[in-house]
Amino acid sequence: MTASRKVLVVGSGGREHALALRLLASEAVAEVIVCPGNAGTTHVERSDKILRSVAGDVVEIAIRENVALVVIGPEVPLCDGLADAVRARGIPCFGPSQAAARLEGSKAFMKAFCRRHAIPSAVDVVVNDVSELDAALAQFEHPPVVKADGLCAGKGVVVAESFDEARSSAQGMLSGMSFGAAGSTVVLEERLLGAEASVHAICDGERALLLPAAQDHKRIFDGDLGPNTGGMGTYAPAPVVTPAMIPAIEEIMGKVVSGMRAEGTPFVGTLFAGLMISPQGQPKVLEFNVRFGDPETQVLTQIVEGDWFEALLQAAEGRLQDDVLCTSDQHALCVVMAAADYPAAPRLGDVIDGLDRAQAQPDVNVFHAGTRAQGQQVLTAGGRVLGVTGRGANLHLARDAAYAAVDQIHFAGAQYRRDIGHRAL
Repeated sequence: MTASRKVLVVGSGGREHALALRLLASEAVAEVIVCPGNAGTTHVERSDKILRSVAGDVVEIAIRENVALVVIGPEVPLCDGLADAVRARGIPCFGPSQAAARLEGSKAFMKAFCRRHAIPSAVDVVVNDVSELDAALAQFEHPPVVKADGLCAGKGVVVAESFDEARSSAQGMLSGMSFGAAGSTVVLEERLLGAEASVHAICDGERALLLPAAQDHKRIFDGDLGPNTGGMGTYAPAPVVTPAMIPAIEEIMGKVVSGMRAEGTPFVGTLFAGLMISPQGQPKVLEFNVRFGDPETQVLTQIVEGDWFEALLQAAEGRLQDDVLCTSDQHALCVVMAAADYPAAPRLGDVIDGLDRAQAQPDVNVFHAGTRAQGQQVLTAGGRVLGVTGRGANLHLARDAAYAAVDQIHFAGAQYRRDIGHRAL
């Protein structure tokens, strides 16, 4: 087969870099364009294939470049209706409609959806005004988790240790001081005990193709200490999800797909369930995201084999086949290298050294996230800068590969955890 087709990937993070490389590996794909991209996607030529970045209006670029598929990475453009705008021009798009994206865009909507379709999740109370707060808190025996309703880049959740902390966190959200309009509605939620897992499924509106479970590390410091971040690392497959749990997880994903279809908003794209696995091995939904996770994508693309372009195109066109992708026997682990002062106010503009040395390490991929090119140099340009990902026959080897590459990379104030994978190892 002669590679001839173009794909447009929307986004600028490590997730988009990882997706772009897997899409470019398809025999059918000659070129992947990333909008707006980062230093890792700026312009790379491999044999007869091209990876490049462009800036501008996504729909206009898709039309001008005559792309065969648009893949939308981040949640914000999905919640803003970008997939609808792309499809309106007759271009296949992998990503849910604005209506379907409410599963992530509104936690209150998601909780009500779970109740309507008997999807197991934590008991919750929705609060719209500070005057309702004390009565809502009184319904909980233990301090609840406090969640801003809207999008907060993965940071709008407070796991309160006391009722006073829950009250002050909710007040900050409802007042608009913490997360602006995203916190104008607050969900108070029963705190579930157990271990968290991230499970993705590729969906075509009727079917869901389950991918291996991953487990991420949200807090900035070793030992799961410090403030929450967008994710400091991840690994897959996660042993916390055993084969015995798969039928229950498949049932959850199936209920979402059938429920969305029944409500007139068929779900096309990646359904990402954040699950709490109880000590008895029962999964409950903590949240739904409507796109590939970051940094989960960096490890999933290393252990899921097959033609990713064909898989995402099939999903976009409503004809997903169960055997288009398969899970290898490999393990992968991603270490996020973050900028100085992340997550509060990350410092930008530091020179990154050692990228070529790191990429030359065996069984390693260095995925760019918050980076930009300046002449021959690569500079930090965001909070999470790189996702250094190792692969191996077991998790120990994957971890060793990732950290051997991390040791080759240097920039001022770099932060990263030394214990990624500790829950499994």
